[in-house]
Amino acid sequence: QVQLVESGGGLVQAGGSLRLSCAASGRTFSSYAMGWFRQAPGKEREIVARISWNGGSTYYADSVKGRFTISRDNAKSTVYLQMNSLKPEDTAVYYCAAGTYAPNEYWGQGTQVTVSS
Repeated sequence: QVQLVESGGGLVQAGGSLRLSCAASGRTFSSYAMGWFRQAPGKEREIVARISWNGGSTYYADSVKGRFTISRDNAKSTVYLQMNSLKPEDTAVYYCAAGTYAPNEYWGQGTQVTVSS
């Protein structure tokens, strides 16, 4: 069982930056693939980025490629999402997720990111 707690969301102007953190409980964090998803009002949840258990492989949605960076610190059981050059369309609730083969087994409660124009 893994519990995930996101933090770092907030209100930022377009062009600004935020860094989201996701702290995980449990001793097996380093074995899990991790991911960040987001859900905007009236839209389906979509993947933003994911990272393999050792950080050796990453994936980004086209909409955030070049602006967002996912990373992890297995010693701190934490995964990060650095978000730069934020746009109003990035406004959403951002969720952290974990899983053995794909980040889809355990979910955090979400953190709101609002980007004003």
